[in-house]
Order: sequence, then C-alpha cells, then structure tokens
Amino acid sequence: MIPRAVNIGKLLKPGKVLILYGARRVGKTTLLQEFLRGSTFKARIDSGDNIRIQHLFASQDFSAMAEYAEGYNLIAIDEAQQIKSIGQALKILVDTHPTLRIIATGSSSFDLAQSVGEPLTGRKKTVVLFPLSLLELRERYNRQELRERLGDFMLFGMYPEVILARSKKAKIDTLYELVDSYLLKDVLSVETVRGSKQIMDLLKLLAFQIGKEVSLSELAGQVRLDVKTVARYLDILERGFILRRVGAFSRNLRKEVASKAKYYFADTGIRNAVIRQFNAFGDRNDVGELFENFVVMERFKYCAYRERPAEAYFWRTYDGQEIDLIEERNGVLTAFEVKWSERAKHKVPPAWKAAYPRASMVWIDPKNVLSFLLDGTVQK
Repeated sequence: MIPRAVNIGKLLKPGKVLILYGARRVGKTTLLQEFLRGSTFKARIDSGDNIRIQHLFASQDFSAMAEYAEGYNLIAIDEAQQIKSIGQALKILVDTHPTLRIIATGSSSFDLAQSVGEPLTGRKKTVVLFPLSLLELRERYNRQELRERLGDFMLFGMYPEVILARSKKAKIDTLYELVDSYLLKDVLSVETVRGSKQIMDLLKLLAFQIGKEVSLSELAGQVRLDVKTVARYLDILERGFILRRVGAFSRNLRKEVASKAKYYFADTGIRNAVIRQFNAFGDRNDVGELFENFVVMERFKYCAYRERPAEAYFWRTYDGQEIDLIEERNGVLTAFEVKWSERAKHKVPPAWKAAYPRASMVWIDPKNVLSFLLDGTVQK
C-alpha cells in the first residue's frame, strides 16, 4: 500500500467528527481500514449502504443511538452520504458521548456537505482525499523514477488502481470503468441532473478547453441546454470531484478579465478517458494542456496536504496578456506560468508587472517541476 498524506490518527479528536471526502475509488475506504487495523481504539465500523444503519440514524432516536455506540470509543461510517440527515444523527452521537471519536467518509461532497454542515458546526474537521499525489508517490519512487514516470502520470492520472496497474491496457481499462461505472454515479443521482448524455457532452467539451476561459453561453449552445442549467451542472461536477474551477483574478482594472473561469480535470487520466485518447506524446497536440492541468492539480494537492491554503486564480487582460495560475496567500501574490517547452521565453507580462510590482513570478517546466511539486520551490 502507498502511504497517504492524510493521517487519520492525528486528525481524530474526542467529541469531534472527522469528515473524509473524495471521489469514488480514490482510497477512502482503504485508508480507513488501514487506520483501524493499526488502531488501539475499540471501534465500530458500518456502511451507509446498510439499510439497518440508514433506518437507525434516520430515526434520530436518542436511546437507540446511545445503545448503538455503547462500549465503543470510535465510530466509523463509510459511504455516509447514503444516510438521510446524517449530520443531525452524528450530532446526537457527539452530544451524548462527548469522548467519542467519529469518522464519516463520503464520495459525494454535495450530499454530505448539505447533510453535515449546519448540525455539526464547530464539531467537525473536513479533509479531502485526492487521487494519489507526487508527495505520496515520493514514498515509493525516488526523484529520478518520478521523472521517468511523469509522462505516464500525465496520460493515465493518479488513481491508486491505475498507478498500481501493471500494463497500459490495464490502466486504460480501469479508467474506462471509472468513467463509465463510477465517476458519474453520484452526479447522476442528483435530482436536478436529468441526462447522462448532456453531462458527458459537457465534459468532452471541457476536455478540449483545458487552460482556456470557458464561455457558458457557448457551452450551452453546444450541449443544447440553457445557461443556468450548464452553470448548475458545472457546479455539481466540481463538488463531485470531477472538475476544478479557477476564477479570474482582477483588482477592478478595466483591462483585466474578471468574469470568466477556467476548468481543470481533477485527474488527467479521467480527462483522457472521457475523450478516449491515450496516444503517446508524439502523436498528440495537447501535451502542453495536459502538463498545465497536471501541474495545477498537483499544486492544489500540495497546498492542501501541506496545509498552505491559498486562493487560486488565473489572470488575463483583454489584449491577450495572461498568466496560468495566481496564488494569493496572506495578501501576498505569486504568479506561476506553466510551460511544457523548456525553451519558452520567460517574460513577465508588462500589464501584470505594472499593476502588481510586488508580486513574484515563477516559471514551471519539466526541468524544475519536481522541485516545485515536491518541495514547493523552484530552481532559479
């Protein structure tokens, strides 16, 4: 097993609920089971798929729930989003058992977030488990091996099953299974989503617009939906851990784009599976876009796991000056330009330099990408 960056033992607290979110098949259940095997807690683990547990928790019967937790100091509920009003039920457990530790995992952030948010205010810690990150794979491979595998990571992504698959065919088959059988399962269960075809058409369009600003009206016209429906679907896809939205950075300068957004896939392997394209780099024209998507998502993972929260944006002016990624942390701006070609010119856009002279600018390419994504620094 590849060690994960999320340490459940350090995050658990008496009288608190640890909420572990993540897409299906990223390893939440495996992480939970591995923790329980090495734990000294007297633990009870159940699944939200269990009808009996669903009825018990939905009943919110204080005495029945007290009986359920009696004698345990840890309760773990896998697939907790399947339980109606799970947040209120967990609140009852916390309030009646102040020393109890609780873990709830969920693959559907929009369902679970709505269920646990208000009832557990001040009583929960929320953590997202991503597909594997370079930080985690550093425990399995050294830097030279990671560099050798960088192309594979970009093509096939970072899902645990994909990383551990032994052949290209096995990786592709796993990704197709993820997309066809698991990826949209939560999304399509939402009542306001009526058709899988429009969702897949939308994802395919976005797969060809990585690193580009997205026009909701253009997307709506191409998938034959109204703009509000497209906006709602994009929001659901983001909260379902399939897409990641990056908004535009602007301090209200008239020449800066302020209302557009870019969308990255949470995993490049999923992106390539959506468009059924796993050609080698020499036979494709989207390597630069794949590299940008991979770097941006790995940076998000790095900041989350290293607990370095930052607001993320892109920047562009109406005359075409642009920067791929802007981070704002504690009022400090850092600009990142991601280029697959190591020969790309390193030039700060004049409008950016004039408007934000105190901001630093960093260029990321295949030569320095590992130091950036593993150490948070780059070679100058």
